[in-house]
Amino acid sequence: MRHPYWLILGMILLLSACQPEQEAQGYPVYVQADNLERTFIIQESMTVESFLGQANINWDDNDRIVPPLYTQVVDGTRITIVRVDEDEQCEEEILPYADEYRSVEGLEQGEERIQQQGRNGLQRVCYRIIYENDEELQRIPVGDPEVIEEAQDRIIAIGVVEEVEPINIVGTLTYINNGNSWIIRGNSTEKRPLVVSNDLDSLVHELSPDGRYLMYTREAQDSVSFVNELWIIDTSNPDNLVQVAVTDVLDAEWLLTNDYTISYSTSEVQDTFPGWNALNNLWVSRLDPVTGELFNPRLIVEDNFGGSYGWWGTVYSWAPNAETIAWSQATAVGIYNDADQPVQLTEYDSFRNFQDWSWRSPLSWSFDGDLIASVIHGPPLAGLPTDASPIFSVVVNDVDGTFEAMIAEGAGMWASPKFSPQLETPELPYPQGYIAYLRVRDPNQPINGEYDLVVADRDGSNARVIFPPQGQIGIRSTDRGLAPTDFAWSPDGRQIAIIYQGNLYIVDVVTEAAFQMTFDNGSQHPVWSR
Repeated sequence: MRHPYWLILGMILLLSACQPEQEAQGYPVYVQADNLERTFIIQESMTVESFLGQANINWDDNDRIVPPLYTQVVDGTRITIVRVDEDEQCEEEILPYADEYRSVEGLEQGEERIQQQGRNGLQRVCYRIIYENDEELQRIPVGDPEVIEEAQDRIIAIGVVEEVEPINIVGTLTYINNGNSWIIRGNSTEKRPLVVSNDLDSLVHELSPDGRYLMYTREAQDSVSFVNELWIIDTSNPDNLVQVAVTDVLDAEWLLTNDYTISYSTSEVQDTFPGWNALNNLWVSRLDPVTGELFNPRLIVEDNFGGSYGWWGTVYSWAPNAETIAWSQATAVGIYNDADQPVQLTEYDSFRNFQDWSWRSPLSWSFDGDLIASVIHGPPLAGLPTDASPIFSVVVNDVDGTFEAMIAEGAGMWASPKFSPQLETPELPYPQGYIAYLRVRDPNQPINGEYDLVVADRDGSNARVIFPPQGQIGIRSTDRGLAPTDFAWSPDGRQIAIIYQGNLYIVDVVTEAAFQMTFDNGSQHPVWSR
């Protein structure tokens, strides 16, 4: 029997109405944050950012969220929130010292010896510290460390031995080598250490006129209170050395007298480089070289400002008769007259220097005391301020101030002219002598340029380069605003001792033959006396 269609349809509807309603299906999402893992069921697709907002899970811009916020959440998505925090901390840390190796003479070949013990310093270092989930992840230095206490490098000397060609040495020749003083007498092969304290500062290194005593300055043990110490040593008996009762000496000189009279100029300590502030004074005193005692010190020039850049100090130089004083400052060269008043012989613009030293001309008296050789600054060049001119020239003035002779125009900042001693030429009716100076190869590079050693007649004529040999690199400047090298005439005016590439050479003025005396690149400031 067939059921009617409407009856079948009605039964289907009735059965459908009796079925229970099915619940909507969701999918899980897992969140790892703050050391906890939580599970969430969501019903619809959304981004990670929307999900975190609906789930009330806090986060900030520093936190690292994986996967990224724009990612769509799907079934089983695992979201990890890494809490990222930053902090800044400053700490005191050790500033380690370094090892400095120096080749020195006086040791066996390859022998090592500690010249100066190393000492660690102290510095303050600031860091930006990054944490992830409260654990330190990274330290990033912020700015430059602040040095609280400088480290002192350990200096290790390594012996170097070279054969020296034997040549005769007239009088006494001394020079500084790696903080010590060495002496040569009689023959070049007889060189030996004289002062072995490793602390000569090169501000003073002067032989007495008879060559018997060396006056020198040492770095002060208490550098907070003193610039340096003044010492005397017997060149024939190095065990006889004494400290002179004066400190903070910038310049000292033996007067050409028979009673061991010295002059000296002093300073006061300051924190900034170079460690002193010049007083620009001048004292004169007799000295007992055996005891170091000073007798009746007299203040010849009172403390004064010293003119432009006066903090560096005034250069003083006594005439051979020990009666007239020449002086040099940043803008002028002059003498003190009979009334002890400064008189200018030549004037020029100061040299504007952006470094921590100030230029002033060295001074040299002719052997008869009539002439003074010096270096002047200028003239100005077109387009440059007057104090920026690179031109420096050698001039000679007479003590009366009646004339100024140009000896070498554009010779350079470090020309350092020096008159020779009087030559022993009995066949000639009048005194003979030379003038030597350094001449820069490029006048536009006065500070760091290369120089040649030139010898000329006293009036500047017949000038010729005698060192270094043609084709060799020139003589270069040293640090602290000193001349590119010191050089010294032999007492007979036949030889010149000069520093070249850190080594001592002796050059014959007539033959131009050069003899190397040292080989460790640590020499400076030769002085030569009878």
